[in-house]
Amino acid sequence: MSFDVITMGRIGVDLYPEQIDVPLAEVRTFRKMLGGTATNVAVAAARLGRRTAVITKVGDDPFGGYIRTALAEFGVDPRFVGTDPALRTPLAFCEIHPPDDFPLLFYREPSAPDLQLTPADLDADAVRDAGIFWVTGTGLSIEPSRSTTLEALTWRDGERIVDLDWRPMFWSEEPGGYMRAAVEHATVAVGNREEASVAVGEGEPLELARRLLELGPRLAIVKLGPRGVLAATGGGHWVVPPIPVEVVNGLGAGDAFGGALCHGLLGAWDVERIVRYANAAGAVVASRLGCADDMPTAADVEARL
Repeated sequence: MSFDVITMGRIGVDLYPEQIDVPLAEVRTFRKMLGGTATNVAVAAARLGRRTAVITKVGDDPFGGYIRTALAEFGVDPRFVGTDPALRTPLAFCEIHPPDDFPLLFYREPSAPDLQLTPADLDADAVRDAGIFWVTGTGLSIEPSRSTTLEALTWRDGERIVDLDWRPMFWSEEPGGYMRAAVEHATVAVGNREEASVAVGEGEPLELARRLLELGPRLAIVKLGPRGVLAATGGGHWVVPPIPVEVVNGLGAGDAFGGALCHGLLGAWDVERIVRYANAAGAVVASRLGCADDMPTAADVEARL
């Protein structure tokens, strides 16, 4: 049985503060939630009715068990979640200073299980048969995940989305070449302006999108934060304005955008409709505390639109 969306990459437990505008050292209580970019995108697409799975690894610890249970409860198939016998399931803390300051503190040392993926950990047939295969820039940051990600992108001819997902704390090498190598195998490239600049050099948003398209994708999306979203194809481009929202936590908005992007692509919608819908999904999550736990339903997105 094939999946609508299979994502691959980062997973972990988010421990987000229940006190707003407080330094991490002074936070009294935290809310435990499922997290990780690839994971959040799979949950977001599942909330919109798509059959999804995530390829990743957790540690042999209680948080690994929590993650498998949470995925199943959110409608994401956990069958491709492996277990690393030595490394622990990652944790992520943040501070919340709306509207645009959400510093993260990751516990992923000496490495994270999801960065130890090898081709043997993947079900090649499932990857080939999925409607969409989604990978992230974090998966390119270190071996063996880097080579595994690049190889898996070559296994299929269907929709392949590369989320540039620039997290400088995970990199010890210059990332641009590896990001470009992944985008060359993608049908869709998506990232914010900073992430696109890391991949293809500094420039205005439309120029960044065009450089991404030159690498091979048919669709490039550059998220502009408070200025909205730019989407470009070989035939034109669209700028979708932002949706006003009272921001609580902006960290999950991009992943909600990603899940909704997958939903629209699978529905064969036109580009502008897809981006408007995905933009609304991101706005919903920006108004909530969590990431995976607070991904919107279709009714939530329609209400925001």
